[in-house]
Amino acid sequence: MQTAVDELQMLRETARQVRRLVVQSVYRAKAGHLGGPLSAADVLTVLYFKILRVDPSRPDWPDRDRFILSKGHSAIALYATLALRGFFPVEELDTFDEIDSRLQGHPDMTRTPGLDMSTGSLGQGLSPGVGMALGARLLGKDFHTWVMLGDGEIQEGQIWEAAFVAERYRLDNLTAILDYNGLQQYGWTSAVLNGKRSPRMSVEDPRRLWEAWGWNVLEMNGHDVGEILHTCRQALSFRGQGKPTIIISHSVKGKGVSFMENDYNWHSKVLTDEDYARAMADLERPLGGA
Repeated sequence: MQTAVDELQMLRETARQVRRLVVQSVYRAKAGHLGGPLSAADVLTVLYFKILRVDPSRPDWPDRDRFILSKGHSAIALYATLALRGFFPVEELDTFDEIDSRLQGHPDMTRTPGLDMSTGSLGQGLSPGVGMALGARLLGKDFHTWVMLGDGEIQEGQIWEAAFVAERYRLDNLTAILDYNGLQQYGWTSAVLNGKRSPRMSVEDPRRLWEAWGWNVLEMNGHDVGEILHTCRQALSFRGQGKPTIIISHSVKGKGVSFMENDYNWHSKVLTDEDYARAMADLERPLGGA
């Protein structure tokens, strides 16, 4: 029992370090995104430290699990996680978004070790995930493919085309995770459509829609590392049943920094010196139960 408690505490502390590195990197670069990376930090931590079969010394290992960050603007959270996992030095985060850096504002698989796909154009990450999962089957490989989606980007039609194809080919070696923080760049996802308020958006009931496409659907608290760990393992247990799986991760945009939480203005915003000091003070305190 103590081992399990220590494991969860390690994950909580690592996620806190990811958040600190996110804030430090964006502050130093005077550019980048904050709200989405902070909402995804706990899930990325659990994936890279407990779930994914990866080897930092061999980032191109053919039998590694694949991970695609479809919401590529949250790249700094993935970079921070990869650095803590050992794919490259943590100090390299100081170069985030510089012109010659390997750590660009959106993931570039041709430059950064540990990346399986270049992303940035929203709505396009699930399609290569389908291709990887199908390729694994054709090659007789047992690696698993994971794709993290943003709830704003699932308004894109390409997501639904990929969802249909994944079900059509019974890709039970594919799991999507929807970072369902309820906010996109200019407001609540349920209220924003082409600059106008809309009482209904598809994102309001993702379970119904993904079930209609024939996917297994799980839900979890995206900030409770114990629940994240359990749910991801449950998703893996569906292999062999002939259906892809999506996990709806209920999260808070800007999680961990009190004045950023549930404020869409922090989707992408430059930190002042005062903002930075307040944010780092918040992040001195581990999230309770997260």
